[in-house]
Amino acid sequence: MHTVLLSLGANIGDIRTTISRAIELIGQTVLLDVRVSPLYQTAPVGFTEQPDFLNCAVVGLSSASARQIHDACKDIERQLGRQQRERWHEREIDIDVILVGDVIYDEGDVHIPHLRMHERLFVLQPACDLIPNAVCPRTGKTLEELVTRLLMTDD
Repeated sequence: MHTVLLSLGANIGDIRTTISRAIELIGQTVLLDVRVSPLYQTAPVGFTEQPDFLNCAVVGLSSASARQIHDACKDIERQLGRQQRERWHEREIDIDVILVGDVIYDEGDVHIPHLRMHERLFVLQPACDLIPNAVCPRTGKTLEELVTRLLMTDD
């Protein structure tokens, strides 16, 4: 069994209900022993002319492969009405696979650990609420160390 870290975010529609439903579906189909961080309101990244996001982290256990977890999360996004838009635009729901244990998976456009997780406080802060000592296999740093580094570069 792997410890799996997911990052959820949404900024259009009934955001709280959609995130809540996504967590419910994740617990039914993807992960066991699900734990959820508090919700964080965060400014958009990339395309900034859009509403703020609500983000949270979800941690649980799974024996599925990184690809299977990714595909299951994309299925949940579709079930919840995610529409395809330009990169970094509004989202009904976004579920990113951040970590799957110590696995490094790179195939096509799927990269686990997430390639930009170390740049994103909206991913790292909620994740640190749950598993601050988890180590990113790409960097060898704990999530807490990555948050500290990111906060120091923002000054």
